[in-house]
Amino acid sequence: MRRFVSLLMVCVVVLFASGAALAAYPEKAITIVCPWGAGGGTDRVIRAMGAELEKALGQPVVIENKTGGDGAVGHSFGARAKPDGYTLTCTTFELATLHWMGVKSAPTHQDYEHIAMINSDPAAMAVKADAAWKDLAALLDDIRANPGKRLFSGTAKAGIWDLARLALMNAAGLKAEDALWIPSKGAASAIPEILGGHIDVITCGIAELKTQLENGELRALVLMSPERSKTFPDVPTARELGYDVAYATVRGLSAPKGTPKEIVAVLNDAVKKACESPTFVEFMEKNSFAITYQDSAAYAETLAKADADSKASMELGGYLRQ
Repeated sequence: MRRFVSLLMVCVVVLFASGAALAAYPEKAITIVCPWGAGGGTDRVIRAMGAELEKALGQPVVIENKTGGDGAVGHSFGARAKPDGYTLTCTTFELATLHWMGVKSAPTHQDYEHIAMINSDPAAMAVKADAAWKDLAALLDDIRANPGKRLFSGTAKAGIWDLARLALMNAAGLKAEDALWIPSKGAASAIPEILGGHIDVITCGIAELKTQLENGELRALVLMSPERSKTFPDVPTARELGYDVAYATVRGLSAPKGTPKEIVAVLNDAVKKACESPTFVEFMEKNSFAITYQDSAAYAETLAKADADSKASMELGGYLRQ
């Protein structure tokens, strides 16, 4: 009987301590892993969000870029972190493609407790302002006439912008090998490449090209969105040009599998509050990033659907490895 009472007391103490720890969360700095390079769209969005989370949570939020492996390095590091709420990951669409590429060590959407979606932005294709291609038709005709000559970039191999490029080319009757994809760590590293004449076309979120489009260095040929951009209303959509293609990235916040639901709830509330912050709204609008908040359950569903849908696109590029 004494042993039973002692055991019961130990259990009560452990439960009380655990509950107290959860109630006090967060008690120290939080790290958010960004799988993409500094200065790109994902990095800029999550740094702005991190600044708002600091206000909401009362603790420092540190953004740590862990790039490489087509997004696998950062996503893997975040998924394998201790599930205590102090290491989070800025998850992106590429989480739905890595395992289809046969990257055995890469996590899937099922390896996280998803917190919230923050942003979704459509893909665009752009060329240098002085390029010979004045519209999408001219570019596609040139690719047909010179298969394998034109170089595209904007993200990793089989990343969201590569798949968007493949989908549009397929809709236009072109094969994957008719244009070559040059992998990069993100739009931030691909922009100097196109400005320097090292690639011909950049495919990425139109918001990531805002500065270069506004100052006349680049010209957008098409937006892969159901509707035209409010910021760049002169850019036609793919559907207007006869191609039923719509592609957009997603960016959100996720925690390692096993993170207590109470912590996920605290973080979800903080992200929702941040998305409504005037400072964050101003930043996103100024930089043409769309705020697309989804709660934990909805974001998990979005990533699950992206995982299922991406298989066909991966096949187009010859990336499917099962």
